[in-house]
Amino acid sequence: MRSHAEDFNVRGVPYPAAAPARFFLVARKTEGCKVIVVSFARSKLRKLRKFAARNLVFGAVLLAAPHFVLAQSQQPAAKPADPSPGTVAGTIADPTGALVPGAHVKITAADHSTQETVSDSNGQFYFLNVSPGDFQLNVSALNFNTQIFAGTVRSGEHYVAPQIVLALAAQITSVTVTQTQEQIAQEQVKLEEQQRVLGFIPNFYVSYIADAVPLTPKQKFGLAWKSSTDPISIVLVAALAGGQQATDEFKGYGQGAEGYGKRFGATYADVIDGTFLGSAVLPSLLHQDPRYFYKGTGSFRSRLVYALSNAFICKGDNKKWQPNYSNVLGNLAAGGIANAYYPASNRGAGLTFETAGIRIGETAVAGIFQEFIVRKLTPNLPSRNVSQP
Repeated sequence: MRSHAEDFNVRGVPYPAAAPARFFLVARKTEGCKVIVVSFARSKLRKLRKFAARNLVFGAVLLAAPHFVLAQSQQPAAKPADPSPGTVAGTIADPTGALVPGAHVKITAADHSTQETVSDSNGQFYFLNVSPGDFQLNVSALNFNTQIFAGTVRSGEHYVAPQIVLALAAQITSVTVTQTQEQIAQEQVKLEEQQRVLGFIPNFYVSYIADAVPLTPKQKFGLAWKSSTDPISIVLVAALAGGQQATDEFKGYGQGAEGYGKRFGATYADVIDGTFLGSAVLPSLLHQDPRYFYKGTGSFRSRLVYALSNAFICKGDNKKWQPNYSNVLGNLAAGGIANAYYPASNRGAGLTFETAGIRIGETAVAGIFQEFIVRKLTPNLPSRNVSQP
């Protein structure tokens, strides 16, 4: 009789391998029944195992799915990462390609923030921390037109702008010419040197410009020289000497050519002495103006008094009225010098004061002529009371 182990060695399978099925098998002595029952049991057991495995996994998935979906729906949405700023750089040049240092550059970013900088010695500029998006560059420089450039910088990008070329600005030059007081005075003197009574008699020592610029010492001496050496002045001296010769004035000179020459020389010396001392030397030292300033307005009496007083009152270089020391002292000095060349019989204090008195009187009479007559006889004069340039 075989043991239980031998009975369960089915188709060469040892007992331990068939052991899992032993809990529901019924041992049979019959060889055929035993083989059929064991084969059936094994087949059903494999199917049962597969079904249980499939259904257990499927069931677990069905049970866990709602919880997984709910958990996922309750998680907060992930926030997008903040964009990082970028940089913008570039170069500025002129139309010839030369780099432009010192240009002012302003950038306006997408968030309306602004930055400003100045191009370096190589014409380069750069901006850090520029917000991503569209931006605008405003470039300006001296003597150039303002240039505007637009671009777009992405997050974290180092943007290099194309070379920015500045166009030259249109040059509008405004020149303001400011003359010095000396230059203005010189122009006025030139006008005075063209003043001639009846078109040929010199009349240089009268100003028809009410606020004429004071003369410099150089201009005072120049005007004295111009007046003394004018050909018409010399002709008038010659005529006066001829009159003295005809009346035998200053008999000590005698007659003939020698006498006429002495009279001419003495008369011309009076003109030189009186003009330079009374109109150049003393006016320069005392800062007085030797000219007669035409009034032209007011009553006849006021103008007459003004003309006569000009021999004793004059304008200073400060444009204020003051005693005419230059005229009085100059004529006295000229009269004193005349004692050196007049005949001995005519010399002395009498000659000095006589000569000075005559010259002062001539100045007063000349003022009357200047105020009421000469202007009408002098062509091409400036308008009355013309202001200085």
